[in-house]
Amino acid sequence: MANTYTQLYIQFVFAVKGRKCLVNEKFREELEKVMCGIVNNQNSKPLAIYANPDHTHLFVGLHPTSSPSKLMEQVKSISSKWINDNKLTFDKFSWQDGYGAFSYSKSHIDRVVKYIKKQPEHHKKQTFKDEYLDFLNKFEVEYDPKYLFEWYE
Repeated sequence: MANTYTQLYIQFVFAVKGRKCLVNEKFREELEKVMCGIVNNQNSKPLAIYANPDHTHLFVGLHPTSSPSKLMEQVKSISSKWINDNKLTFDKFSWQDGYGAFSYSKSHIDRVVKYIKKQPEHHKKQTFKDEYLDFLNKFEVEYDPKYLFEWYE
């Protein structure tokens, strides 16, 4: 009997609702652990994560029984609940609707991991909006600007 074999590496990018800088350095690492636990519970493998104050990059090895949309639904809903239950922000916390999902080959894993881990340095030079638009253009994703994240300059 045949088995299922896959090699699925996906970088997810998603933003805080209202693009507020609500992910505080005081709880960032714990939030990242919560999100990685969610990924593990979905039988996938977290490869890299960085929760910026207003958006997050999450790179995973996706299990074939997990869909990108289901994984993001779980990561975003459970992490929002964790932040709110622990009263880690003054306002009610939630993620914006939607996300970006970009696939990579195995040969790109190290480069993507390094990129994600260097997010603070990266965003000293480039805004999140420019970064996200670069991803969409690099991966040739067709999009309507009115359906992108809420941008606040």
